[in-house]
Amino acid sequence: MKPSAFVYRRPAGIEEALELLRQHPDDARVIAGGQSLVPAMNLRMATPGMLVDLAGVKELSALELDGAGRLVAGAMVAHNRFLRDERVKSGWPAIGLAVRHVAHEQIRNRGTIGGSLCHADPAAEWAAVCLLLDAEMSLAGPQGARSVAADDFVRGVYETALKPGEILSRIRFPAPLGRWRWGFHEIARRRGDFALAGALVGLNVDENDVVQAGRLVVFAVEDRARRLDAALSTLIGRGIADIDTELIGLSAAASVDPRSDMHASADQRCHLVHSCVTHALAGAGVRPAGSDPSTPTWSNQ
Repeated sequence: MKPSAFVYRRPAGIEEALELLRQHPDDARVIAGGQSLVPAMNLRMATPGMLVDLAGVKELSALELDGAGRLVAGAMVAHNRFLRDERVKSGWPAIGLAVRHVAHEQIRNRGTIGGSLCHADPAAEWAAVCLLLDAEMSLAGPQGARSVAADDFVRGVYETALKPGEILSRIRFPAPLGRWRWGFHEIARRRGDFALAGALVGLNVDENDVVQAGRLVVFAVEDRARRLDAALSTLIGRGIADIDTELIGLSAAASVDPRSDMHASADQRCHLVHSCVTHALAGAGVRPAGSDPSTPTWSNQ
């Protein structure tokens, strides 16, 4: 299969890219890795008259720390760079837990954080990670730059807050959080397939292993990833050893409005949410009720 004819442009800077989008508002599409767009073009599901490739914009490939200790990722940073960066491993371990499940090695080498976020697939791990860590999106457009919170960026299936002519330029993750434990679990038919359901959890614990705060994100279930921190409310002020993971899993499952599609029914996704949440909690160090203390907790799958 081959795509329809198109013009290819590789700008060297953001302003040049924005100018191309301004000149061709109806048929220009930004490509940021092409791991979703190119297959759609080959199937003639997408037929842009022009591709604006951001691979030549060097500033969008930077992965660095700013003066406030935040992790600033250009939209063109490939998935695998996060997995190999020691700063990310030590300061933002939740990123690695989730991103290593993005598709397969070849796609992680070519696909980018910006491409994934702008594609806005409900099953994508990046949108869930950004929501969990309270990331902020920087957008560049004809009217200047603006920032959008992660919770406001993805609006629904393949729908984002980007306005015509805008480009996602950077993603900012807040400075590392002290004494937080992270867990992740997703369920897919095969390793590398899109998730049928997934969960990420963060628990802030004190020196006595008492939970002070919690974050929970469920993804691949509704039209977009969603924070369900309220499902963790019973954890606050309790010791890790006293947490009932089954109850929290049931609470999370009761809080979602799952979609049905060719891959899974709504009822099935409710059951998967329960499983993903309990496993993610175990990955963060919470033992299932009645488990043997000498037995290791679940690994992050």
